[in-house]
Amino acid sequence: MGQPVRLYSKGRVLGYKRSKSNQSPGTSLIRIEGVTTKEETEFYLGKHIAYVYRAKREKNGSKIRVIWGRVIRPHGNGGVVKAKFRKNLPPRTFGASVRIMLYPSRS
Repeated sequence: MGQPVRLYSKGRVLGYKRSKSNQSPGTSLIRIEGVTTKEETEFYLGKHIAYVYRAKREKNGSKIRVIWGRVIRPHGNGGVVKAKFRKNLPPRTFGASVRIMLYPSRS
């Protein structure tokens, strides 16, 4: 049997979309591993993102929880994307890793 296949790309939460003095918690900035240009981000637009974390109490028999979101547009020319999550990501997620799922397909 071969190696297990990973059905997602790795990414990091950089922070909220912001200006000099205001920040918008509704939109998060995500750096996707291996993506360095605005053109490469095109593939990821509309893809689902999962922030997976462990909680203290069990819910439905599991301590693992997920906040779901999706890539909405590129941010700048360096391969960073903007994402919106169902619930705003808490600030403790800054620097944490997220999974960019390879679905839905836009082709």
